[in-house]
Amino acid sequence: MKYSEVIFTITVGEEWQKDVFISELADIGFDTFEDQKTGFAAYLPTANLDIQALETAVLNAPEGMELQYEVVDIKEENWNTLWESNFEPIVVADQCYVRATFHPEQPQYPYEIVIDPKMSFGTGHHQTTSMMLQYILENDFQGLSVLDMGCGTGILGFLTSLKGAKEVLAIDYDSICVDSVLENKLLNGISNVEAACGSYELIEGKTFDAIVANINRNILLEQFSAYSESLQAQGSLYISGFFEGDDLLQLQQKASSLGFEFIDHKELNNWCAAKFIKK
Repeated sequence: MKYSEVIFTITVGEEWQKDVFISELADIGFDTFEDQKTGFAAYLPTANLDIQALETAVLNAPEGMELQYEVVDIKEENWNTLWESNFEPIVVADQCYVRATFHPEQPQYPYEIVIDPKMSFGTGHHQTTSMMLQYILENDFQGLSVLDMGCGTGILGFLTSLKGAKEVLAIDYDSICVDSVLENKLLNGISNVEAACGSYELIEGKTFDAIVANINRNILLEQFSAYSESLQAQGSLYISGFFEGDDLLQLQQKASSLGFEFIDHKELNNWCAAKFIKK
């Protein structure tokens, strides 16, 4: 699969405006972002690049923000080299060490997750993934059945498995991500994570004790009913991929209408994650 890089040069704008604009890009299919000196780069599969939607997003950028963009195609064979050059290992909450195969082991941490790219995303570096990992570290998953929706590399599902989950179903619409989960679970010696390509239609008729979903506001709103139908009573739902403020409010209202109780939320650089319990 070929990916495209869109380089955004910001001539006038503040950090919060950039974050709002990035949220809009996520809504039209961009799935990872990288800060640069004069702005940032955004990535998505070339087949999903909609120039008209991109132009509309640029025209509707936050008032007072001025930017230009350039589209660059990335050859598949160059993606891993680019990814590796920008991937440093991270530690979450002084408990979970996330690294690639080319990084040394750090046995002093109770949880270690090995991730290799394979052109999929979810390394723990983004604020939303980091907050979701923190939620998993803070909560009990022993003996639970877990759904990892929009799984990317499978990193969230892997940590629930390491924390004692009985079984994990990881779902993503991108077959590259599914392949990545299957390969990464071997790297981590994890056998109870299954991966499937698709969306919420794959969970119809299935039930889970906990759901983790790091996607974006619009998809979360669209899929909330499916989560409600598939989550056991008193089950936990952890979501991220949206901003504090109106995004969180919309998701709280949707959750409440479907019988969820809002527990709390985390915030990091305006990005947000939240926990709900199914009543």
